[in-house]
Amino acid sequence: METKRTIQKVAVIGSGIMGSRIACHMANIGLDVLLLDIAPFQLDDAEEKAGLTLEHPKVKNRIVKDALKSTLKSKPASLYKKEFINRIKTGNLTDDFEKISDADWIIEVVVERLDIKKQIFEKVEKFRREGSIVSSNTSGIPIHMMLEERSEDFKSHFLGTHFFNPPRYLELLEIIPTPHTNSEITDFLMNFGDRYLGKTTVLCKDTPAFIANRVGVAGILSLFHLVEKKGLSVEAVDKLTGRIIGRPKSATFRTCDVVGLDTLVHVAKGLYENCPNDEARANFKLPKYVQTLFDKKWLGDKTKQGFYKKTKDENGKKVILSLDLNSLEYKTQEAVKFDALAQAKEIKDLRERIAFLYNSKGEAGDFYRELFSDIFAYVSHRIPEISDETYRIDQAVKAGFGWELGPFEIWDAVGVQEAYDKALDLGKNIAPWVKEMLDAGQCSFYKIEGSSKLFFNKPDNKYQTLPDQNTRIDLYVRKKANTIWKNDSASLIDLGDEVVNLEFHSKMNSIGSETLQAIQHAIDLTEENYKGLVIANQGQNFSAGANLAIIFMMAVEQDYEELDFAIRAFQQTTQKIRYSNIPVVVATHAMTLGGGCEIAIHADITQAAAETYMGLVEMSVGLIPGGGGSKEMALRASELFNQGDIETPLIREMFLNIGMAKVSTSAHEAMDLGLLRKGIDSISINKKRLIADAKAAVIGLADKGYQAPSNEKKIKVLGKQILGSFLVGADTMLHSGFITEHEKLMSEKLGYVIAGGDLSSPTLVSEQYLLDLEREAFLSLTGERKTLERIEHMLKKGKPLRN
Repeated sequence: METKRTIQKVAVIGSGIMGSRIACHMANIGLDVLLLDIAPFQLDDAEEKAGLTLEHPKVKNRIVKDALKSTLKSKPASLYKKEFINRIKTGNLTDDFEKISDADWIIEVVVERLDIKKQIFEKVEKFRREGSIVSSNTSGIPIHMMLEERSEDFKSHFLGTHFFNPPRYLELLEIIPTPHTNSEITDFLMNFGDRYLGKTTVLCKDTPAFIANRVGVAGILSLFHLVEKKGLSVEAVDKLTGRIIGRPKSATFRTCDVVGLDTLVHVAKGLYENCPNDEARANFKLPKYVQTLFDKKWLGDKTKQGFYKKTKDENGKKVILSLDLNSLEYKTQEAVKFDALAQAKEIKDLRERIAFLYNSKGEAGDFYRELFSDIFAYVSHRIPEISDETYRIDQAVKAGFGWELGPFEIWDAVGVQEAYDKALDLGKNIAPWVKEMLDAGQCSFYKIEGSSKLFFNKPDNKYQTLPDQNTRIDLYVRKKANTIWKNDSASLIDLGDEVVNLEFHSKMNSIGSETLQAIQHAIDLTEENYKGLVIANQGQNFSAGANLAIIFMMAVEQDYEELDFAIRAFQQTTQKIRYSNIPVVVATHAMTLGGGCEIAIHADITQAAAETYMGLVEMSVGLIPGGGGSKEMALRASELFNQGDIETPLIREMFLNIGMAKVSTSAHEAMDLGLLRKGIDSISINKKRLIADAKAAVIGLADKGYQAPSNEKKIKVLGKQILGSFLVGADTMLHSGFITEHEKLMSEKLGYVIAGGDLSSPTLVSEQYLLDLEREAFLSLTGERKTLERIEHMLKKGKPLRN
């Protein structure tokens, strides 16, 4: 039995794209990282000119330092905060290899050649501390083949850990033990990856390409052949295979361009060579058009052209051309319309939408039936080859390829028996166990019983409960039997343990009158019957902000009385969140903008997913935060005054954050912007654990004897002391050509609120005093033509409220 294991120091060997990004994500979670790579074999021009030698430290560490520097420049950012780079130390494999003896976990991320990996592990064996974990990030080389001539301690602490690129953002971490791996090491990394790295950790067998790439790449290659068969265009396929079926916006061909066609070809080649008995092996041979692109080195973004190409037209305007798959020449993209897609967009529920598309008539329906039949046939044969359990395949594909539903979940959505019959009609080969399952009266791969989701487990031919459902709360499962109340914009769901969750489900989770009513009603019900309330959802974003269409309509009609009522209702709702008699925890993720941000910052605790992009962005449409956001930032500045912070720079920073509509690139940056409070609010690295973490926070507050905060808070505002500098700054920016007259007006209105008006000296004021100033400023700006033009422009673009 091993002693309790912890990881504090990590060594990453190989500083290429994956190695540097893995190092950055290890730094994100607070680990000390040593990043190593080879020393150069020759000087570059600058080094020769400087008279340096190959032995000079700058030369020896050039490869690793340049690689890390390139990663830090890349978008999206690999670090939650730039300062986290200080947790990474660099070195070279000649001088610094022995430093791996301090590491608790050593990760190899070198080139995909078995001979080189073996050389690395031979050297690792010499310097590693006994009991330290060693892993390979290989994407395809069999893990067990790396262990020749290694010691028993090395073998028992060695396994595969396959991260997906970029490791900060893609949730999948495949864990691949060998027959020699100590089960405690496997269990430890499964838990560590989940709890601390924020990953969906999937236990894989040591089979070619493991799970996600085996299924995902097979699906892409099958689709490539289907496209050739049906003569579909690049833009048509991307229209059919994107958000409409719960896949990333980049869909198929755009994703290939982003990832790189060479990466896909490499995996396909490996599958063809290493899976001689795969029933779909013929699909691993590239269609002619894909082979031609590869031969021409039209690999996507990295070579400036692939299935799409960015260029400029005769007027110098940027345009994106698409590839004609027949002529292999680039052309202007054509508008693609399918009647089924237009109808499907009106269906909110993804499962219902996919079922509709699968059963639809016409070209789109034919495409989906063949596409999904290929997928269903393929995954049916991968049980038990690559996994004994269906849910692991679903988890891996969802986390690695960004699908909202996995293959077996999609099969359930369209109906297992119906899809089985249709696949046979289309000549597809479904594995026999599926028919055996259906013949036994088991008509789905998953089912919901009470608050639990069960999966059909083939080895024992019965349903079993999915693991870890208490720490990974799925609202789709919970609300089936536990919805207490709902309207068109939100649902109140019992999470158990006397805690309830309010889930938004309006379009983009925007905040309108029904959402505000739902919050008020949820608080009233919770005060009567429960311990506390979580406000959270599992949509793509927590909330894109207030419903601009309603604001625009009332402003255009100059219905200022109704608009005033709406803003008061928003302010009253956020104040009710703050001063209710029960603990309220708001769990944020992804875009948390405008009104969504205002709801979050009034909670007792904001439990933020690490990937929370948060900001008070109303200035981008010509308004100021009017739901309590402007007041709240003045209040937070006042509280920091009391902690000894210098007043003028602090309040100016709060003003600029709102004025520039700043949005955090992570929850850690939201702390720096003052939108999350250090020592009060918390961050969940794993988004799947977010609601469970929020629920635990509610219970923690309730069990401590929660009492509503005093609503007698006095806020120190600086009045004319700071207002003058706001006005002068806006005037200077105008005359320097940086802002327009309308933006100057917006800045003056915001400054007036943040300063607390034109009070002659620093004064203590009430929250209501600032809320009144905020509301008056907001209403006055809705009467400005330029504001209405901005809102109308944003609505036409169909984008969320942000810069």
